[in-house]
Amino acid sequence: MTEGSLVTDKVTSLIGQVSPPAILQVEAGAITRYADAIDDPNPLYRDVEHARKSRYGEITCPPGFFGWPIKGGGLEAGELMGKVLGAVFESGLMRVLDGGVDFDFYLPVRAGDTLVVYGKFVDAREREGRSGKMLFLTLEQTYLNQNGDMVAKARNTLICS
Repeated sequence: MTEGSLVTDKVTSLIGQVSPPAILQVEAGAITRYADAIDDPNPLYRDVEHARKSRYGEITCPPGFFGWPIKGGGLEAGELMGKVLGAVFESGLMRVLDGGVDFDFYLPVRAGDTLVVYGKFVDAREREGRSGKMLFLTLEQTYLNQNGDMVAKARNTLICS
């Protein structure tokens, strides 16, 4: 860490940490409810017969939906984010802005899949803006299906000032 840097030793020490796995269950009804919520009428998300005749063979998830945590789970990635934000708050930065999410999709997620997701803190960098210094944090989630195949990767950016 350089003098006056927002990237503190504590923040740097967390880079590379991986959360314990969380298990997500993908259920057809949840897919349809999510599609309704985002107002997407695609029959692949709701019509079993249409989906079975498609190349996917089953109802699939809209991009960005990965099911729901199995009872009692799903907080694992949040614990890692809590550690990272705790270190950021200790350095005096109290404002956090969602800088967006970038997705890479590799395989379709289907009704009946069980996914495992791992969170990882991958980067912290400082930038100078018009209003002063800002800290950009990058967290990554990797989604694997029940066969161990990677179905998606998400990279979240948080902007702290």
